[in-house]
Amino acid sequence: MINRRAPVVAGLMLSAALAAIDATIVATAVPAIVRDLGSFSLFPWVIASYMLTQAVFTPIYGRLADVYGRKPLLIIGMGIFLIGSLLAGVAWSMPVLILARAIQGIGAGAIQPITQVLAADMYPLEERGRISGLLSSVWGVSALIGPALGGVLSELVSWRWIFLIKLPLGVAAIVVVTLWLKESFQRRPHRLDLLGTVLLMVGVVATMLGLQESSYLLAIAGFASLVAFGWWETRAAEPLIPPWVWRDRVTLSAFLSGLIVGMILIGPAVYLPTFAQAVLGAGAIAAGFALAVQSIGWPLASGLSGRLYMRIGFRDTALAGLVLIGISALMFTRLDADSPLVYAGLCTFVNGAGLGLVSSSMLIGAQVGVPREQRGTVTGSVLFFRLAGGALGASVLAAVANRSLAAHLDGTGYTSIDDAAQALENGGGEAVRQALAASVHNVFLALIVLAVLGVLAVLVMPRKFDHRS
Repeated sequence: MINRRAPVVAGLMLSAALAAIDATIVATAVPAIVRDLGSFSLFPWVIASYMLTQAVFTPIYGRLADVYGRKPLLIIGMGIFLIGSLLAGVAWSMPVLILARAIQGIGAGAIQPITQVLAADMYPLEERGRISGLLSSVWGVSALIGPALGGVLSELVSWRWIFLIKLPLGVAAIVVVTLWLKESFQRRPHRLDLLGTVLLMVGVVATMLGLQESSYLLAIAGFASLVAFGWWETRAAEPLIPPWVWRDRVTLSAFLSGLIVGMILIGPAVYLPTFAQAVLGAGAIAAGFALAVQSIGWPLASGLSGRLYMRIGFRDTALAGLVLIGISALMFTRLDADSPLVYAGLCTFVNGAGLGLVSSSMLIGAQVGVPREQRGTVTGSVLFFRLAGGALGASVLAAVANRSLAAHLDGTGYTSIDDAAQALENGGGEAVRQALAASVHNVFLALIVLAVLGVLAVLVMPRKFDHRS
């Protein structure tokens, strides 16, 4: 079906790199962007708009890739991403930049699921772990170089080039995919699930915003929309997410474990840098590198997962990953004010290795458990649940951290981790430092609970099942 795989994989890696870097490159350019465009209060939406639209459109693209083919949807997604990049690069106000980032997210929603589906299409089962590791390494390297590249471009040239530099690279990726990817796909008439798409979009956006902004009414409205989406999917002629996936133990387990992976991933990403800087006294760059080690363990373990699941199966490979996550969570709880930063990096490396084993084995297990014509739908759904898990995890872990902090600093007026960290920067006392350490410690304890829930999610998958693709 598809030949000349090496240049195609290079094109897929370049496509994935653009979307991956975009998730981290903006953070270090905040001062320069605000200096030019103003409206600092709106800046969080520059990041949130990208994440929201990417999450919403990931399952939609996965379904459309099954209907219209992988190649055209990837090219369309890349095109939309580049339009958003161009608009962001020339943005003349903060609202325009937020709109541009939302457009980028719409395009990025195609890139991760379709690159993973194409990898599954191109390579036999025994080689998919290696290719998944290569694609995962793109995200790991991007996490390392994204913030640094954003800082360099905004300081030496202009913050606008963190968006404009993607244009020639994106065009190159589109050219490679267009010329080298040969896809044999039989198209047939379909009825798009427009109502289901609208209900899903409203539900995801309202729920994620409600969780992030602690707006219970918005979260309830979003949940109600998702319930309506589930009801409609049982009646739609060609549902966006077919109801049978919830009855299939393989796909159900992949969805649930994807949700847990997203929640576990957000813990160290949000709280370790704060702990490293406020409690351990590390600088911002050193704290960032302690976290970035996680992005090394992930692709290494993902690359090895193929050998494991061919020997012991997908479920047991995922369970091995969850054991590593549990070990890393216990290691995190041993962090204190006297711990060396190298130990924090070791914790994140073990955590990343565990996440790599779980995510790769469960994703590929879900892919091989369904026919090829349903592979895009399942892949997009698994990745959607991982993104949704990140939003849910941010809310749950913030509640754990902030309640712990409030209990330790009762009556001081500090109600959030950010408040306490800012107080330390302004000369806050030892009591604030100890309270901050205790609240982050409770977050790490929560990771142990999440690892246990992950084991239960993985155990839903049968140890052996038919490989249909």
